[in-house]
Amino acid sequence: MIPKQNSEAKQINPLARFVTTEAVAKVLKVKPEQIRDIRCWAYVIHVVGVGISRFVSYADMPPILGVEPPTLQDCIRWRKRWRISQHQAPIFWVDFYEGKFRQSRSVEELYNWGKLVGKIKQGLSQLQVQLLRNIYCVVKEFIEAF
Repeated sequence: MIPKQNSEAKQINPLARFVTTEAVAKVLKVKPEQIRDIRCWAYVIHVVGVGISRFVSYADMPPILGVEPPTLQDCIRWRKRWRISQHQAPIFWVDFYEGKFRQSRSVEELYNWGKLVGKIKQGLSQLQVQLLRNIYCVVKEFIEAF
């Protein structure tokens, strides 16, 4: 599902490029199949699905591959949002990137995900970074074995 831009919005948030059904599902703790519609408004994301109608902050969306990489302005936006959690990224980001590591089909794709996580690791705790490093190594060994 591709998020829809609201035609009434005069501007779209720069973090909208990171909005995916999978990330929104992680934020809301629902299955991606339960989401019917994602609308990107100027300041929030409106999500409609089976039994849900919620607004989600753009700053909760983790960066992804395939779009422009995170900029300094993006990091500033995330940091502002993370003030409420002692300048830490949301916990589901670790689950999100763990899933992306495990879904990687090649060492190159895995490397690109690892490089992306390296850009945002200042928002993760040392324990979370170590966990992601361990998963990265395990997945890399598995891919290289086959």
